Amino acid sequence: MPITVGHDSSKTRKTLTVGDKSISYYSIPAAQAAGLGDFSKLPAALKVVLENMLRFEDGKTVSVDDIKAFAEWGANGGKNPREIAYRPARVLMQDFTGVPAVVDLAAMRDGIVALGGDPEKINPLNPVDLVIDHSVMIDEFGNPRAFQMNVDREYERNMERYTFLKWGQSAFNNFRVVPPGTGICHQVNLEYLSQTVWTDTDQNGDEVAYPDTLVGTDSHTTMVNGLAVLGWGVGGIEAEAAMLGQPISMLIPEVVGFELTGAMVEGTTGTDLVLKVVELLRAKGVVSKFVEFYGAGLDHLPLADRATIANMAPEYGATCGFFPIDDETLRYLRVSGRDEDRIALVEAYAKENGFWRDADYSPIYTDTLSLDMGTIVPAISGPKRPQDFVALTDGKTEFRREMEETFKRPMGKEVVVTGEDYTMESGKVVIASITSCTNTSNPYVMIGAGLVARKARALGLNRQPWVKTSLAPGSQVVSAYLEAADLQEDFDALGFNLVGYGCTTCIGNSGPIQAEISAAIAEGDLVATSVLSGNRNFEGRISPDVRANYLASPPLVVAYAIAGTLDINLAADVLGQDQNGNDVYLKDIWPSTQEIADLVEKTVTREAFQSKYADVFKGDEKWQGVKTTDSVTYDWPPTSTYVQNPPYFQGMSPEPGVITNIHDAKVLAVLGDMITTDHISPAGGFATTSPAGKYLIERQVAPREFNSYGSRRGNHEIMMRGTFANIRIKNEMLHNVEGGYTNGPDGKETSIYDASMAYQDAGTPLVVFGGEQYGAGSSRDWAAKGTALLGVKAVIAESFERIHRSNLVGFGVIPFEFTNGDTRKTLGLTGEETVSISGLDSIKPLQEVPCTITMADGTVKEIMLKCRIDTAIEVEYVEHGGVLHYVLRNLAKS
Repeated sequence: MPITVGHDSSKTRKTLTVGDKSISYYSIPAAQAAGLGDFSKLPAALKVVLENMLRFEDGKTVSVDDIKAFAEWGANGGKNPREIAYRPARVLMQDFTGVPAVVDLAAMRDGIVALGGDPEKINPLNPVDLVIDHSVMIDEFGNPRAFQMNVDREYERNMERYTFLKWGQSAFNNFRVVPPGTGICHQVNLEYLSQTVWTDTDQNGDEVAYPDTLVGTDSHTTMVNGLAVLGWGVGGIEAEAAMLGQPISMLIPEVVGFELTGAMVEGTTGTDLVLKVVELLRAKGVVSKFVEFYGAGLDHLPLADRATIANMAPEYGATCGFFPIDDETLRYLRVSGRDEDRIALVEAYAKENGFWRDADYSPIYTDTLSLDMGTIVPAISGPKRPQDFVALTDGKTEFRREMEETFKRPMGKEVVVTGEDYTMESGKVVIASITSCTNTSNPYVMIGAGLVARKARALGLNRQPWVKTSLAPGSQVVSAYLEAADLQEDFDALGFNLVGYGCTTCIGNSGPIQAEISAAIAEGDLVATSVLSGNRNFEGRISPDVRANYLASPPLVVAYAIAGTLDINLAADVLGQDQNGNDVYLKDIWPSTQEIADLVEKTVTREAFQSKYADVFKGDEKWQGVKTTDSVTYDWPPTSTYVQNPPYFQGMSPEPGVITNIHDAKVLAVLGDMITTDHISPAGGFATTSPAGKYLIERQVAPREFNSYGSRRGNHEIMMRGTFANIRIKNEMLHNVEGGYTNGPDGKETSIYDASMAYQDAGTPLVVFGGEQYGAGSSRDWAAKGTALLGVKAVIAESFERIHRSNLVGFGVIPFEFTNGDTRKTLGLTGEETVSISGLDSIKPLQEVPCTITMADGTVKEIMLKCRIDTAIEVEYVEHGGVLHYVLRNLAKS
C-alpha cells in the first residue's frame, strides 16, 4: 500500500543518486535553505521527527509552523513542547500484546458493521509485524528434551490464540506473523525487519527514502534505536490507532545527550555498562525525554552493546535511547545480512540529510551527562528494580542489608528439602536464567557466558542442584553461533540447555520450580532469589516462589548458578573446588576480552543471518498445520477461554458524548510509589483461588491448563479479574495484606474485582490513588483496559510514566496529578473517602481542576489536581470514550 505524503514541495523534496539508482527524499538542509529555520545543530534523533514533519506537512495535520518549531527548539536551548502529529513507518507487536490488539481490530469490524460501515475499512494502513515470542514457558529444563517438550506444551496451551492470529494474518492487509520458535520480537526486528532507512512508493508512484521508524506494543521496542531506528513502546491501544492511520499526538521532546568516553576494561560487559547507565539516568530524570548517546566512546562500542543500552530505555524512564548512524551501523547491517544496495543507501542518505555521526558531530542538547566507560565494574541490579545498581564486590553485603531492611527476615534459617540432601535458606538461587531481549541478542555476552561454562566444566564445576537453569536465545542465529563455537555442549553440561526461543523467565514464564523446594521456601518464609540476564525484576514478576530478583550479565548468571546463592562476594570468595580439591575463583573461569572477541569474529557470520531468516514467516510443521477460517469478520467461538469479543464497541452510539464531572466516587485502591504495570496487570500465572482461577474452574479448565494472564489477554473476563491482582501489590487501605484485595461497599475485605462489580452494580464511580512513577514498566494496554472495565474513572497520582498515562487516556480513564505538595500521605488518605472532581465538562489540556475529598468523619478537603490529558486530540479521545472509539466513529462516517 503506497504511503500518502503530505505534499510534493520542490523546496524540500530532492533526489538522491545511489549507484545507478535515483530516489526521492525530504531534505532537512533544503528546508533550512528555504528559510524554515536553522536545523543544523539538532540531534539526529530529533531530525528523524523533523523529517517526518517535512514529509507529511499538509497545512492541516502538520503545518509549516510545526516545522519551524524545531528551529525554535534549538534556539530555546533544547526546549519547545509544541504538540505535533507524528506518523511512524510501521508497527511491531508481540503475541501477549498483539492478541488483544487483533481482538480489538476484529471487534472494530463488528462495531463498524453495527454502525452501518464497511468492515474492510478496518485494516492496517501501515505495515505490522507480529512476532510470537511471549508464550513459551519453561516447564522442562536441564536436559536435551527441554526445547521440544516446551514447544509441544506451548502449542497445546495456545492453539486457540494461534488459530486466531493466523486468521488475522489472512483477514487483514499489511499484517504479517512471525511464527513461534523464531526468536524474540526485538531481536528479529534488529537482525532482520529493520532497514535504518526505509523506502516505499508514494501516492504519485515515486519511490521515497525516509528514516525507518516504528512504534511497538512492547516497551523494549526501544532496542532498535541502537541501529539508529527511532522507535518506542506504546500501548496496544495507541498502536492500533497508528496502524489504522491515526497520527501519534506527542510533544516535541527534550533530548538529553549522554556522552560516552573511554573504553570498557578487562572483565566487564555491556550488561555492566547498561546497569550503570540505568542508575545514572534514573537519578537524572528523563521520563518522556529522548536520550541520545554521543562521544568518542561510541568508536569502541559494538552495535550489540548499543542495542543493549537502547533496549533498557524503559528502565531508565526515557522514551528512547538513540544512537546516530555511523560506520558501526553499516558494519552491523552488513554482517547481519542486509542487501548491499540498502547499506549504500543508508550511508548516502545519512550523510546527505545530516544524520551521520563523525568526529565533528556536536548537536545542541537540552541537558547532558557523561560517563567514562573505563570506570565500569562488574555489577548486578536488584532485588526489585533495574536501577538498583550493586557492584559485584558489594553483592553479599547489599543482599544482607536488603534482608534486614527490605525483607525483614533473618539470615541463616535452614529448612530441610524433602527427599534431598541439601537444605533451603534465604539467599539461595533457585532460578538462573539466560533470558530476554536485552542480553541474549548480544554475541559478546553470550559467547562470554559459554566460555565461562566451558572453563567451569573443564575444572569439574557444576550448577547447584537447587538451581533451575535455562537458556532462551533471542533468535536462532544465536544458537547457530553457539554451536559453531562448540559452546552449546558446555552450556548443556551445566544445565543451561536450550528451552525455547522467547522471553521466558523475563516475562514471568519461568515455569514451576521443584515442588519440594517450593514447599521448603513457603515453610520457612524464606527469601529465595533468581538471577536473570533480563531487564525487569519487579516484585512478583519472575516466580511466585521468588522474592528477590537480580539482573546480571549472562556470564554472571552462569557463575551464580555454580555458587547457588546471593550470599557470596562473587568477585572474591571461593566459587567451588576443582577435581583435585583446589579452590576455584571467578577469575579462574572468566574469559579475556580478546578471547571473546576472537570467537565472535569467527562465528557470527553474515551467512548465519541469511540462512536463519530465509523463511522467517514460514514456521515449522506445527505452525503450518494450524487451521483457520477465511472470513472478513471473526466467528467468535462462544466456549473459548482465550479469545472473546470484548464489550468496548457493543451498543456504541454514532456520536461521541461529553466529558462529565466525577461525583461522589469511592476509592478502589490506595497504592504506593513505583506501582508498575506488572502490579496493575500481571503477566504470569495465577492461583485457583484468584478471581481469574475461579472463572476458569467454573468453565472446567484444569489448573494445569491455566497458562498465564499474558496468554489470556484476548479474554476480557480473565483480564478484568486479573487487574490489580499481582500477588505482591499492597493496597494501603488494608494492613499487612499483599495481593489484589480491598474493602467492598460493605466495608469488608474482598477481591478488587468483586468490590468493583458491587460498586458498578450500585452505579458508583471509582477512583484509584497512587504515588510516584505510577505505571512504570511494560507498555501493556491491559493495565489501562482493566482499570477502565473495573469502573475506575480517574487515577490520581504524584507522577505517571509516559506509556501508561497515554494508555489511560486512550481508554477513557483520566489521569490526574497532585499539586501544591499534596500526596496521599499528606492528605491522610485511608480509602474511606468520597471524591468529587469538577471542571471536566470544559477541560483543556493540562488544566488544573478542583477536587473535593470528603473524609470518613465528614470533614472536607479541597485540593487542586493537574489533569494529565496533555493534548487537544486527547480531549477528543476521552469524549469518545477512547482512541479506538474515536477512530471507529470516523471510519464509519467516511
